[in-house]
Amino acid sequence: MAVVINQNEYPYTEQVKKLPVYLTGIGGTEWQGHIIREGGYYWHQILFCSGGSGILKYDNTAVRIESGCIFFLPADYPHEYYPEEIKWDTRYVAFDGYACRDILTELNMTAPMVIRTDELGSLKRLYDKIFVALKSDKVYGNYTCSGLVYSYILEFHRLASDNAVKGGAEKSNILMPALNYIDDNFRGDFSIAALAEISGVSQQYLCRIFKQTMNLRPNEYVTRRRLTEAKKLLCETDLSVSEVSARSGFSDAGYFCTVFRRYESMTPIEYRKNYGS
Repeated sequence: MAVVINQNEYPYTEQVKKLPVYLTGIGGTEWQGHIIREGGYYWHQILFCSGGSGILKYDNTAVRIESGCIFFLPADYPHEYYPEEIKWDTRYVAFDGYACRDILTELNMTAPMVIRTDELGSLKRLYDKIFVALKSDKVYGNYTCSGLVYSYILEFHRLASDNAVKGGAEKSNILMPALNYIDDNFRGDFSIAALAEISGVSQQYLCRIFKQTMNLRPNEYVTRRRLTEAKKLLCETDLSVSEVSARSGFSDAGYFCTVFRRYESMTPIEYRKNYGS
């Protein structure tokens, strides 16, 4: 069982407000009451249920939350939840930070999410570490909590990703032929239709699986694979930018430079100067 029982902690945050992610609250209760937030909550939250059951409502949707469920609620997102039984055990971690929205957007966590998992223990252990760090070190505990909260977010994302591909063996069997083909042939030209044919599914279904598992569309994955090769060549060879472009699968050096700058926030030449050997 997690450390906190019927207790809430709200740390002093002024010392950590310049950090990209920091803890704003942690706690929980075995007797969760009825919560209505028409304008959402001040902070982002990740909650899990250790026992009993309740109902979470958002966007005209009602989801049953029972033991083994984890749910994410973005800041300022209207929601409501209430117990379905007399005893409903919930635990929450609330967080904020100047980089939070960018991190959550990158992880595709922009709306409420509910997952069911058999691996709740990994999240509980991080929860306990956060609580212990906060209570045991009044000077540097907030800084320790910052790193732990970031790990907490990433662990939720990992569990959510695993959950999204339940029956993942089936989806992996569909996706892997396309990924292998891209890795072997990224320097050449091929269509989404060709990847779908290799995988034995429709283009629409392949794109959906890509988005669920990689958080990328197939063409974005191809572009990133080409950029990975380009960065390797820039760092390890003296090839010209045009040659790097061609060997990485970009047919036009000007387009290559435009794409490179968009993804890396610098030109290929600047990248070579900063990271080349």
